[in-house]
Amino acid sequence: MNERVVILDGATEPDRQQASAGGGEFVAYTCRAPDKETENEDTVAIIPYGPGAAVLLVADGAGGLPAGKRASLTAAESLVASLEAAMAETMLLRTAILDGIEAANAAVKALGNGSATTLTVVTIEGKTLRAYQVGDSEAVVVGQRGLVKLQTMPHSPTGFAVEAGFLDQKEALHHEDRYLVSNFLGSNDMRIDVGAEVELSPRDTVMLATDGLMDNVHLGEIIERIRKGTLGDAVERVISLADRRMAGVSPAQPSKPDDLSLILFRKPGQSG
Repeated sequence: MNERVVILDGATEPDRQQASAGGGEFVAYTCRAPDKETENEDTVAIIPYGPGAAVLLVADGAGGLPAGKRASLTAAESLVASLEAAMAETMLLRTAILDGIEAANAAVKALGNGSATTLTVVTIEGKTLRAYQVGDSEAVVVGQRGLVKLQTMPHSPTGFAVEAGFLDQKEALHHEDRYLVSNFLGSNDMRIDVGAEVELSPRDTVMLATDGLMDNVHLGEIIERIRKGTLGDAVERVISLADRRMAGVSPAQPSKPDDLSLILFRKPGQSG
């Protein structure tokens, strides 16, 4: 499979792509919320960055604000353009990402329509991974036995409460303020959380997801479905559970219909 830039928007129909990038394999998926008449406000992208390196991103246009899809797609396309220019200059990937996110923020603000979007980015260079966070989409790295090696913190009141120890993950998932987000692209106050480097081990699975998944499925349930088996099967298992939750099949479980996007990534030979 040839490595190329992949952008999925799934505006009105589910969109799925499986290919190679960064020396590994990925499956990307996006779809709009059940029974939603307006378009999917999420955008997903995978951007090769030279041999053995790739950038994965999910962006979730802010619901309730104008042109959420335009914001998320603009952010993704702006970052793609910035990285392509940076690669031509052989710029360090970390510098290229930070510059690219700043450019994406400026591009969303320049739309002039009050729109905004979250943006979660993961870079992979060889065995090294780093996450960059703006908003409440999330990145997770999990080992084959279920060890969580990385989970980014959502920029939200409940995310900060979990980080401070005031809420646990389950309480946060059911909290009435779960929908609130405190950091977006498209804002003068936008900030970028830069994660520490994480070394990928054999059979690690990398996941990026918007809140359509993270607000409906408990982290432990996600881990059990993605930590082993083929990436394609893992995506199907996660989507199936999220769909049941959004449909309200289990009254005691969260049910928050929303656009859903995710990327799963592994290096060669790492399927279980």
